[in-house]
Amino acid sequence: MFEWMAWTTPVAVFFGCIVLMIAGMTVWEIKSPTVMRKGFLPMSTTRGDRLFIGLLSAAYVNLAFVGISGWLGQALGLDGDPSIWFSFVASMILLVWIMRKG
Repeated sequence: MFEWMAWTTPVAVFFGCIVLMIAGMTVWEIKSPTVMRKGFLPMSTTRGDRLFIGLLSAAYVNLAFVGISGWLGQALGLDGDPSIWFSFVASMILLVWIMRKG
């Protein structure tokens, strides 16, 4: 069923984190309903809005890294492409920042 996708450990961890975040947000919303607030984003958002924006941003960071990893490996003189774990960590930091300050 999932043969079309390269299920590496970083990809599985990334999707596992998404599932855990959605489950956690569901429990959090049931326990404490959200209120609209204004952060650095140009609109008032709820926790769910910020999670959605953060997940989209995380996906774009990972896609951009995959797109430039070959060039980056050559530019840095590496034997192969840099590890995808770098983009995973960067995307999770971005997601946390959007959730906290967005």
